[in-house]
Order: sequence, then structure tokens, then C-alpha cells
Amino acid sequence: MTEAQNPLTPSPVSLPPGFSTDLEVPARALAVGAHPDDVDFFAGATLAKWAAAGCEVSVCVCTDGSKGTWDPDADEVELVASRQREQRAAAAALGATGSVVFLGHVDGELASGMDERAQLAKVIRELRPNVVLGHDPWRRYRLHPDHRNAGFLVTDGIVAARDPKFFPDQGVAHHRPDRLLLWEADAPDHAENAEGWFDAKYAALLAHESQFESTMKSGDDPDLSSFRARVRSKLTVAGEAAGMVEAELFKLIDDL
Repeated sequence: MTEAQNPLTPSPVSLPPGFSTDLEVPARALAVGAHPDDVDFFAGATLAKWAAAGCEVSVCVCTDGSKGTWDPDADEVELVASRQREQRAAAAALGATGSVVFLGHVDGELASGMDERAQLAKVIRELRPNVVLGHDPWRRYRLHPDHRNAGFLVTDGIVAARDPKFFPDQGVAHHRPDRLLLWEADAPDHAENAEGWFDAKYAALLAHESQFESTMKSGDDPDLSSFRARVRSKLTVAGEAAGMVEAELFKLIDDL
């Protein structure tokens, strides 16, 4: 995650008439992010809410996070290990009781080909989520290729996971999730009430200590008060659009 694609800059949002709210809490949810911390930025409150209600929340990270620093001399092996530790701690802060899976692709070099699709399809088949969450790959003017490709891996991986003729050599039964929630959508049409879940989301974000200097700008904000305010503002702006105190917004696809 870099300053150029900071997810916490609030921008005006709107929802269409008849937008949906608050899915029934799923038995199992899988959130798929391009990098460590993406899941927590875009869906942390929703996942914490569901986890507290008994949902088995799992997290899948597509890349190794090896470019997530502004220090050109940083030890890459240690950075990767740190980012994995941080993501596990973040999942725990959300109350997630499912798996934390790392696909291990090189940060900045994620592709959305058949090999990657098979890899994610197997994760979906093994974890059998009712709801999958991920990046919206159709967001206009998206700069970061990992976010775009991670989004396509989610959509394409669901299709492959649901149909038994895809990758039958995996030896895992096919699985069709019920719903897909895409974050960062240009045209969101679903709101999850996030009121009361800021603290869990923020705690998960604070677990990503290697990102304090870059994403959270701790050099200019040593006590992270400005960062905290931006996290809160993002939820508030979304909440205003949905007629809620705080919310996280998604594009809902329920015909899978």
C-alpha cells in the first residue's frame, strides 16, 4: 500500500434507490486482498461484526507485501515475514477464527492467469465461504495492478470454484458461494452498518506496524491521530450515504 493509492481519503459517495443493507450473518466468509492490510482497510468493520456474531472469518492475501516500504535498503525477507505476522495479528484483532492464507505472489507482480485462478479456486473450495469479499476489478482509473488483478482473481476464482469441470485434479469438491461483496466500487449498492466496530477495525490496522511510515504517514503524524481521524471519516462519509452513523460500502453480486 502506497500513498498514491491511500484508501482513506474520503470522497463523496452515493447509493442507488433501493440499495441493500446488512446481509444475514454468513456461517463462513472469505476476504481476499491484494496485500496485507487491504482487507482491514476496506472491510475490517464488517468482518469484525460478523465474527462477533459467530461467522468463521478467513483472510487470503495474494501477494507477499515485499514492496510495502519506502526504505530501499529494507531486508526483503524480514519484511515479508513481518507482513505475514502483522496480517495474522490483524485477523485476530477482528476476532477472525478462520484461516489466514498467503498465496505468496511477488508484490507488484500479481497476475490473473489460470495458475493463479486455480490457486484461489482451491482456497474457496477448501474454506467453503458463503460470502466472498474482494477488490472491485472494474473500478475506473485504477492504478495499482495488484488490486485490479486480485479483483479478477476473485471473480474468476469463484466461477472456477463453483464448476466441477474446472481443475478436477485438485481433489476438492466444487463450491458455489452465495454472495460476493466488492469493495472500492465506483457504484456501490450495498451498505454494511459499521456502527460500534471502529475500534476493532482500527486495532486491526494498527497491527500493520511496517506500514506506519508509508500508508499511515507516522513521520508527520507520530501519534497517528490524523490517521485515526481519516479511518473514522471514511466510515462516517459512507454512513451518511447509507443513512447510518458509520458504514462500509460494497457492490453486491448475488447471482453466482
